[in-house]
Amino acid sequence: MKVLVVGSGGREHAIVLKLKESSKIDKIYCAPGNAGISQDAECVNIRATDIKALLDFAKEHNVDFTVVGMDDPLVMGIVDEFENNGLRIFGPRKNAAIIEGSKAFSKELMKKYNIPTAKYKTFNNFDEAYSYVKENKFPVVIKADGLALGKGVLICNNLSEAEAGLRQIMIDKKFGDSGSKVVIEEFLTGPEVSVLSFCDGTTVVPMVSAQDHKRAFDGDKGLNTGGMGTFSPSRIYTDEIANICMEKIFKPTVSALKKEGREFKGIIYFGLMITQEGPKVIEYNARFGDPETQVILPRLDSDLLEIFEACVDGNLDNIDVKWKDNAAACVILASGGYPESYQKGFVIEGIEECTNKDDIFVYHAGTANKDGKFITNGGRVLGITGIGKNLDEAIKKAYEGVKLVKFDSVHFRKDIGIK
Repeated sequence: MKVLVVGSGGREHAIVLKLKESSKIDKIYCAPGNAGISQDAECVNIRATDIKALLDFAKEHNVDFTVVGMDDPLVMGIVDEFENNGLRIFGPRKNAAIIEGSKAFSKELMKKYNIPTAKYKTFNNFDEAYSYVKENKFPVVIKADGLALGKGVLICNNLSEAEAGLRQIMIDKKFGDSGSKVVIEEFLTGPEVSVLSFCDGTTVVPMVSAQDHKRAFDGDKGLNTGGMGTFSPSRIYTDEIANICMEKIFKPTVSALKKEGREFKGIIYFGLMITQEGPKVIEYNARFGDPETQVILPRLDSDLLEIFEACVDGNLDNIDVKWKDNAAACVILASGGYPESYQKGFVIEGIEECTNKDDIFVYHAGTANKDGKFITNGGRVLGITGIGKNLDEAIKKAYEGVKLVKFDSVHFRKDIGIK
């Protein structure tokens, strides 16, 4: 089989590497990919959002199966276009991907079907939103309605922060049209857990749990990022909590989407807060998380392509999804200044030495190739994943890998997975 993976980050590198293990696959393309992915797949210089060019490529190269890693093309309707042209593709259609494309939609869905989440109100007018926060207790959470690279969520501790945040999103348009509407939520407390799930429209099969570190600096300080590191499994996601989530969140979400005529086939990412009242949904994503994928897929002990095909064909209940009895931790090496301004073009050293170590994976996110050397080409540059028999060992392995890799202005958190 020929497979096309759409995307260019560490998540897509992890997907490519896991797909390489499938005996069914003869050739993997990745569009647009990156310098590291080019060592494991043939990279194609097509933007992930150029749906027409991707469709033309898939037809011309007789691609048998396409996997979409990124949120933008899913929300834009890439799955609809491919399916309308008779091509097999993994991911939700546009009308189902809206659970990530619009936070207002997802909150309304949860409210309608009694899926536990934070109390909220939606606004498309700055003055009305500001009047509402003035009457609220702090902290409050302000979210841009649309896609914002994981950065469109602000936790505001007082009125001045809330006003500044609303101005940033709604008036200054920091996230473009994604901020035309905002969701203002009550602030929930408790540990966060990410549970990604395979879905075939009816059946939902949760993956192993993970926890993500969103803030830029140690101790969960600084701005929200796309993710500075993650580990799996979560220390606090017990079997009891998993059963509650299955019955009160996972199954009801898939069922709700189906009832609304929005059958979901693909990956639903459940961002959860384990509160004193029980688990609640913070957010939905309509695809693999980044960097959660970099700790989840190394633990998968089944053929990923077979699972993808079962989701598309609607027979996921016939697949036995198996997991390794181990743990994984991923530390993101970012460019200094991320998630705001940062420089590119620094030579990266130590990748080969790191890759040759047992139980360490190097996932490329923002890299390019210049004169035969890897250089930095993005905010999040690399993800170093360590595998161990338990979390402590996995974290130790990940930081062993981090020590081997160097580039100017490298920034990483030193407390990923630390209790």
